Amino acid sequence: MIDDDPQALPGTLRRKRNRRALDDADCLHTDVDDTLECRDQAAGIIGPTIGIVADPAPTVGLDPMTFNEPPQGAPAVDHVPVDRGESHAILRMRVRDFNTEGPVDPSIHYCIPPLERVDRDEILHLVRRRKYFVLHAPRQTGKTSTLKALADTLNAPGGYLCVYANFEVGQTAREDVPEAMRVLLGQIAERAEVMLQDTFVRDVRLNVLDEHGGHGALNVTLARWARAREKPLVLLIDEIDTLEGDSLISVLRQLRAGCDQRPDGFPQSVILCGVRDVRDVRDYRIFSSYQRTNVSGGSAFNIKAESLRLGDFTEDEVQALLGQHTAETGQEFEAGAVERIWELTLGQPWLVNALALQACFKDRVGRDRSRPVGVPAIDRARETLILKRVTHLDQLAHQLREKRVRRVVMPMLAGSVDWEYSLRDLEYVRNLGLVAAEGRVRMANPIYAEVIPRELTAAQESGLESLVSPSWYVDEDGRLDLPKLLGAFQGYFREHSESWVQRYGHREAGPQLVLHAYLHRVVNSGGRITREYAVARGRTDLLVEWPRPGEPLASLPVRHVIECKVVRKRSSLESVIRQGREQTARYMDHCGAESGRLVVFDMRTEKSWEERVFRRDPRPGSPPITVWGS
Repeated sequence: MIDDDPQALPGTLRRKRNRRALDDADCLHTDVDDTLECRDQAAGIIGPTIGIVADPAPTVGLDPMTFNEPPQGAPAVDHVPVDRGESHAILRMRVRDFNTEGPVDPSIHYCIPPLERVDRDEILHLVRRRKYFVLHAPRQTGKTSTLKALADTLNAPGGYLCVYANFEVGQTAREDVPEAMRVLLGQIAERAEVMLQDTFVRDVRLNVLDEHGGHGALNVTLARWARAREKPLVLLIDEIDTLEGDSLISVLRQLRAGCDQRPDGFPQSVILCGVRDVRDVRDYRIFSSYQRTNVSGGSAFNIKAESLRLGDFTEDEVQALLGQHTAETGQEFEAGAVERIWELTLGQPWLVNALALQACFKDRVGRDRSRPVGVPAIDRARETLILKRVTHLDQLAHQLREKRVRRVVMPMLAGSVDWEYSLRDLEYVRNLGLVAAEGRVRMANPIYAEVIPRELTAAQESGLESLVSPSWYVDEDGRLDLPKLLGAFQGYFREHSESWVQRYGHREAGPQLVLHAYLHRVVNSGGRITREYAVARGRTDLLVEWPRPGEPLASLPVRHVIECKVVRKRSSLESVIRQGREQTARYMDHCGAESGRLVVFDMRTEKSWEERVFRRDPRPGSPPITVWGS
């Protein structure tokens, strides 16, 4: 028999005993101090760290919050000895960090409690009223975390039998309905066994599939399961919109066919969760191979009661999330850094977590907890995420291949007052999270606004590497020679505009994307470009920031505004210039810029290049705005 005294236990068994102690502790408090106190009591330690009794390990010199070597110049951190009569050590590891992968786990991730981000009372009210409804949100905003937290709430003693199931596993079945139903029922069976220790679906699903086939198996299984249980059954279906064609139609119609038997003979409530708004599933113009036609999703699932959207973080929630890191590690965020994160992300949950993770854990300097996180660290993190083309941003760029997405995005890039997209197109890109959920048609946040032009111009910028050297436009003192750069662009645009504008497929956005690529090739060698654009603005604003001689970019850079406007068929060049000067002056004042450039693209085919290409210097007594014709 093994002695219960911890020091008498082998190292591996002691680790298991300690993990059980942690698991038994109720650590799911929203209050950080309560959480830490609870963990400390379970682990028998003091402070915001988890102590694991381990066999001797070479931990001397490791950063206690990252388990990596400390930044250069930081004091070494020794392991903490344990006075138990043996040579053991407390392996000190960080408690939590920022989550960018999968559902949130409050024991290892900083988080905003998922059910605080939705109207919890409304959801519970809909469940009590036996409603089938929809929860939708863009990818990586917390849908799965919310569903799982809801399942925990509904499965409380005296409540419901609630099962979460991820239907993405059925995507590879495509339109093979029997195979899709086999996989989906397997997913429900597995989740029910893990979450509820209920094996009913596991025991009956194969027989039901044999008897009723794929087009009836889901309906019959859920009906029999509901009748076999005293508690009402609630089904939470995640990633519903990953199913395709006949498989999706079959799921929706089988749910609809059984809903009249609820709650005794069918799930009392079903929540469908996905990226797209499935209200009446109208966005799903599903092509059925069996029927050889498009089937309206609304005809397959017209029983929903509500469509709820999970929003982004509020500014207060961003501050609260970052505050958890400060509370647990002591590392402060400077006020400007918190504001910068909000400014760059506007609360998009994945972006908020990704910037903070990069700045505090992946950036070597940021691992030094004695150093506050400042604006430069956040700006470095932003550029790193964009340059690495992390999965989240890469998926975003991939959406540009869809015609209905480009119909909305291209007029935005041009600031066009004319557009051809439909209301359905706009709803679709809003649901994807690419465009702001409401208000002016603009990109959802500044990071997305930066990624989209970079993605669209990547091929052109690659071709510019052999034609344009950034060093040509930087003087001996390190200053950016913007007049020389724009003068060279005029020549490039005259020679290459026709082919590139045609490739971009939008007569107004195309010229501006050519300029974006040219500027980006030079400016990003040492400076930064910030873009601002939206439908119906009649212009696109670019803010070029360049470091002053001998100073870092983060230290009060030189700022130049570049305003882009297009001369259309029914407008005059002089009226466009007059309006553009006024807009450029306002934007300069807003940004605190030292100078402004108004770039006018004259797309009227009857005009010669000699008429289109010109330079007008600032007029005496007027704002320092130079007009460049292209």
